[in-house]
Amino acid sequence: MFGENLKTLRKQKGFSQEELATRLHVVRQTISKWEKELSVPDADTLIRLAEILDVSVSELLGEKIEKDNAVSDVAEQLSKINEQLAIKNRRSRRIWKVVLIVLAGLILINILSASCYSVLPGPSKNVRNNSEITVETEMIEE
Repeated sequence: MFGENLKTLRKQKGFSQEELATRLHVVRQTISKWEKELSVPDADTLIRLAEILDVSVSELLGEKIEKDNAVSDVAEQLSKINEQLAIKNRRSRRIWKVVLIVLAGLILINILSASCYSVLPGPSKNVRNNSEITVETEMIEE
């Protein structure tokens, strides 16, 4: 417990083993042994260590201190936001594709129907009513 807490707190404060050893007037290997829990500091050194790390002795000796994961948490949140934006962009593209296909289909149908009506013959001016033909036939017969 103590070794892990020491290492976590030292890194949170931005100290190397060498820097912390210099402040405590011990050698770097001593700090390494404490972090590996191969040895422990005496009471006076423990108090000075707690003061340098701005924690109480009970915190230093107590339960495991969680590492500061603020940077990884932010990166994880940014990754999630990025993924959500990508999904939203894909949906938008799909919607625009469908809209464009429907519009193209409607335009094509209008063009085809307009061309069909222009090709089909309309009522002919040469076609006569039956009543006109009958009148002319009667006139010829007389």
